[in-house]
Amino acid sequence: MRQKSFLETNRGGIIALIVIIGIAAFVYHWRTGVEQVPGDYEVKKGNYRLEDGQFDEAIKEFENALTKNPDNRGAHHGLAVTYMQMGNNDEALKEFDRVIELDPSSAVAYADRGILQDRMGRYEQALKDYRKAIYLDPDIAEGPGWIWRFMHNVDKKPPTIADRAGYIEAELAKPPEERVLKVPEIDQRQRMYKK
Repeated sequence: MRQKSFLETNRGGIIALIVIIGIAAFVYHWRTGVEQVPGDYEVKKGNYRLEDGQFDEAIKEFENALTKNPDNRGAHHGLAVTYMQMGNNDEALKEFDRVIELDPSSAVAYADRGILQDRMGRYEQALKDYRKAIYLDPDIAEGPGWIWRFMHNVDKKPPTIADRAGYIEAELAKPPEERVLKVPEIDQRQRMYKK
């Protein structure tokens, strides 16, 4: 009678070991491979907290990212949007300015800073930022697509920065006493352009 080889007697164990090594390699790669820029993992976590309205937790995650990399644009942008959602406009403006300083070609940062300027009643500055965002990335003028609206349960397409820029421009052309630049129920539907 022939004696079984090591591989034949331990086939199940070897397969299990290979599967475990494969899973460990995948988890290691996912955890380290997704972080091309130091702090990106914390930025992703911060974005989830921001979407869930957990602003204090989002700020902690973005600040953790900045301890790893003080120039992480995603962390600065996340802080800016979080502060804006919290109504802390001065801090939001500082963070948007920092993102633009780090990446002057960031259409998303100009679009979001334009929204902030708009909310603050700084319409000329908002118009400049909206126009700059559209110049840098003409696709940004289209606003959210149907997939975003479906995932966020939004049936009507919200106004885009191109819509708002056109509106502001038309209103600023009128005499000051005839201008209507703020309509809160419409303005609140304007979407952030966070990546």
